[in-house]
Amino acid sequence: MSGIYIHIPFCKQACHYCDFHFSTSLKKKGEMVQALVQEIYLRKYELSESVIETIYFGGGTPSILSTVDIQQIIEAVYQNFPVAKNPEITLEANPDDLSLAVLQSYKEIGINRLSIGVQSFFDDDLKLMNRAHSAAESLACLQNARTLFDNITIDLIYGIPGMSHEKWEQNIQTALSLHIPHISSYALTVEPKTALHKMVSSGQVAQPSDQSAQEHFLYLADALQAAGFIHYEVSNFAREGYFSKNNSGYWLGKKYLGIGPSAHSYDGQKRSWNIANNSLYIKAIAQGELPSESETLTFEDRYNETIMTGLRTIWGVSLARIESEFGLETLSHLQTQAQKYRDNGWLEIKEGQLVTTRAGKFMADGIASDLFLLHLK
Repeated sequence: MSGIYIHIPFCKQACHYCDFHFSTSLKKKGEMVQALVQEIYLRKYELSESVIETIYFGGGTPSILSTVDIQQIIEAVYQNFPVAKNPEITLEANPDDLSLAVLQSYKEIGINRLSIGVQSFFDDDLKLMNRAHSAAESLACLQNARTLFDNITIDLIYGIPGMSHEKWEQNIQTALSLHIPHISSYALTVEPKTALHKMVSSGQVAQPSDQSAQEHFLYLADALQAAGFIHYEVSNFAREGYFSKNNSGYWLGKKYLGIGPSAHSYDGQKRSWNIANNSLYIKAIAQGELPSESETLTFEDRYNETIMTGLRTIWGVSLARIESEFGLETLSHLQTQAQKYRDNGWLEIKEGQLVTTRAGKFMADGIASDLFLLHLK
């Protein structure tokens, strides 16, 4: 099974923290939709041996497109690839785009999972982040969405400067009261070349506190697990049966195709990525060319990715898999490097899987980088 990711590179306005590829100009929206459809056709043989299990519209803001545009792209996937009987079709959306009529139209064209960018249920946080919606719009759209969709996930951001523990707790409790079955939550990070970076550098906004972010994360994990959620990946929590099939595919090393400017693809041995420029992307596709670069993963790359993705999930890293795919010397390296984290309680071995503990989850990426293979031959 494989997945197709479709990048919609448009937004109404730029969120202060975002460093993804997008444009706030919609002048080329029609041309972009046609280019996406054409790229799907041009790449129809790349996953020829796989059945498409997931279709994911990300961005940018996919809900900025019309329902007709979205339907056209979905139909292009069906026309060019073998698709599973009941694929997971996810669309990322902003609360202010989701009227009851729009939600109904999404359901009619086959969207069966919504990823709604709430970020916070407080207007002052939304203003700081330059989000286009209000807290009231979030509540209204989620209440409407629940009448039509069972499979919904929301994004929430923690570690926002000035966010108290009580305020973060209210965010979580509000989400639980709305009976949302999946929550993705991320620490606010200050990325280079973003508006937030300039605001922090100039002293307009305080530097996010790592300590506050860790406290928010631990409360989040405990509160959601107490409410019956499974903490199946560092940033993702779901009730039984609501894991994201799309994201789980990434973490488990499944193949996927990335359509659109800046989108990445993976075929098991090689990664490729499209140019992050809307005009150049559209021009190349119109000429029947794929505006992409690629790299073949080295032995070290494949091992490091296995460690990085594995430690972020409940499935962990299989020691037997490391031995069979990478050899005894590599397994010995992993066990030696991991021992200090087992000693301090951040890693443990369960049924042959190296996994992060509750205390270690927040540090998963840092732990993984220390376990990477750099110069071992």
